[in-house]
Amino acid sequence: MEVNEIIAIEHGLKKDEFKKICDLLKRVPNIIELAIFSAMWNEHCSYKSSKKHLKKLNTKGKNVIQGPGENAGVIDIGDNDAIVFKIESHNHPSFIEPYQGAATGVGGILRDIFTMGARPIANLNSIHFGSPQHKKTKNLLRGVVKGIGGYGNCIGVPTIAGQTTFDESYNGNILVNAMTLGLVNKNKIFYSKAAGLDKPVIYVGSKTGRDGIHGASMASAIFDDRIEEKKPTVQVGDPFTEKLLLEACLELMADKSIIAIQDMGAAGLTSSSVEMASKGKLGIELNLSKIPCREEKMTPYEIMLSESQERMLIVLESGKEKKAKKIFDKWNLDFAVIGKTTNTQKIELFFENKKVAEIPINLLAENAPIYDRKWKKTKLPQKLKLEKNLFKSLNLTDCLKKILASPNISDKQWIWDQYDHTVMGDTIQKPGGDAGVVRVHGSKKAVASTVDSSASYCYAHPLTGGKQVVCESWRNLISVGAKPAAITNCLNFGNPENEKNMGEFVECVEGITEASKFLNFPVVSGNVSFYNETKGKGIKPTPVIGGVGVLSDYKQILSMNLKNIGNLVLVIGKTEGHLEQSIFAKEILSEKKGPPPEINFFNEKNNGETILKLIEKNLIVSCHDISLGGILTSVSKMCIKGKKGIRINPLKSLINKFQYFFGEDQGRYIIELNKKNFDSVKKILDQNSVYFDNLGIVNDNKIIFNNDINLTVDELKNVNKTWLKRYMDH
Repeated sequence: MEVNEIIAIEHGLKKDEFKKICDLLKRVPNIIELAIFSAMWNEHCSYKSSKKHLKKLNTKGKNVIQGPGENAGVIDIGDNDAIVFKIESHNHPSFIEPYQGAATGVGGILRDIFTMGARPIANLNSIHFGSPQHKKTKNLLRGVVKGIGGYGNCIGVPTIAGQTTFDESYNGNILVNAMTLGLVNKNKIFYSKAAGLDKPVIYVGSKTGRDGIHGASMASAIFDDRIEEKKPTVQVGDPFTEKLLLEACLELMADKSIIAIQDMGAAGLTSSSVEMASKGKLGIELNLSKIPCREEKMTPYEIMLSESQERMLIVLESGKEKKAKKIFDKWNLDFAVIGKTTNTQKIELFFENKKVAEIPINLLAENAPIYDRKWKKTKLPQKLKLEKNLFKSLNLTDCLKKILASPNISDKQWIWDQYDHTVMGDTIQKPGGDAGVVRVHGSKKAVASTVDSSASYCYAHPLTGGKQVVCESWRNLISVGAKPAAITNCLNFGNPENEKNMGEFVECVEGITEASKFLNFPVVSGNVSFYNETKGKGIKPTPVIGGVGVLSDYKQILSMNLKNIGNLVLVIGKTEGHLEQSIFAKEILSEKKGPPPEINFFNEKNNGETILKLIEKNLIVSCHDISLGGILTSVSKMCIKGKKGIRINPLKSLINKFQYFFGEDQGRYIIELNKKNFDSVKKILDQNSVYFDNLGIVNDNKIIFNNDINLTVDELKNVNKTWLKRYMDH
């Protein structure tokens, strides 16, 4: 086919990009070469709009073994153990076909982890849907949850934590972000950098089909009314094959025969072969006639762009082919020698004894466009003057009930009940807490993990929102007794060609970087998802942070549920009563304006580290961070979880009770302790200059405050636990 500008644009390339390709090649590319350029130069693979800003991220730390740039990040957790982890988006496919989109999102992130030699030990997810009233929301939610469960449960990896939010900005573009953690010996990590000449290039796993063709470029496009036509670009997953692939790869890795290994993810064989060759500064020659295909008469174009799942590309030591083939035969998987490494520094493709494509590797990798897009700063919104009259007609009990039943606060058990969270037998903290926790098998150590986002805060002021989401992750890990170690991020934004959207991205990244540096909480991996936009309407900026922390002794784990009648409950950190951008402002006052709560890094770090000291000395018995919904929402959840109540002391605060109880000031926790430990706790808090309030005393089954609140824990539970189930049942 004669390639021209129109065909290039149909492949997602811009006019000037097509011209640049012709200039670099000194000729017009053929259709296969154009397809390869379109895959490697799209936003999803090349990071062309984000690369400039991602370089500013804080990626170094004394425990970091591998930062961004590999299949996943790696941190050292002692005793030669390392944790490999990453979060990825599968937003566009999940909106078009929710079950397969979500399922293959889980499959893809699992492969990123075991590609590096790690056995996956935990899955998490962050999923975001449109308004509950929107006609598509319910079916999308049902399909996504089934897809995540269907894949994760079948492959036998526990789903230990997650996050679900509803917001009308996702009506035309849901977000499905999947995260996986794996465990590996730090001396046995595998990388994707090809090395050596004339080394065999091996294709393993499932056969190649026509599913997922143009998947990566579709993920870099804006949706319109013809969305249904994009269904063929969604991949189809098979978790049982992936389980076989996982075991076969780990078995082959036990022998020293792999030089490099790469998952065939976005852009399939194209990106995996180009990335391996590029990192090794080598060439690669592939014979596409040798690719195992499951459909007849597949063309080189289709083979190179297919995103069929459960496939890997391996560069093997010469002479190890027979032994490797035996392993893959045993696991009933395809194994084919499809090419070799070369010194040409080109990708050369052959099909039916003809050379069908030849491109210098550096044109696809280093010469991919990098854009310095224009962006607009977001001004900090002015604080609202909340008149006293606003609160006069409000009733504290009614407000609490309404907030506990609201979509973003209500209990999400309906979702996580569909996930297997105890398979493998090492889960210590299941979903529903501040962070999921799994034991490092056969040891005292445990790993905690959490996913967080705050689109409303980021939309109001991206810089503050970026800081907040990192701090929220930090607090969630500390609340279970884990020392925060590192983060991965999934940066979900609208169209980067729009100056406001690009500004949101730049400032969120800046906020994430500042928080990450101050808290020594480095970013070791991640993903950018742009063009989350339908008919010109983009999503709210939604950076999702996946945090990982370590417990040296899993017996010191804390949960949020209240433990014993008569115990004291304290609020750690100062409450100023910040209501703007809070759940209270939206649900009760119908107010969406104003700035998000301020972030004080010193207090975040100091308060968190002090809580860890209290946990180490066994001075507290439960802990929960205060986030959405403020103090009253957080303590209500502690009551529900622990099936205990609390008598709240009369307020000594100068702010009104609504501001005190529902304000979303940052850096705060609620802790429970035995009365006999109060002096020891107070001493440590005073020594570290940590402010605290004495909130109340645990009782048997009621939450009581003055004459304003007198509710049983069962009443709280019914309000909090019924919304989602009722919504999905009707």
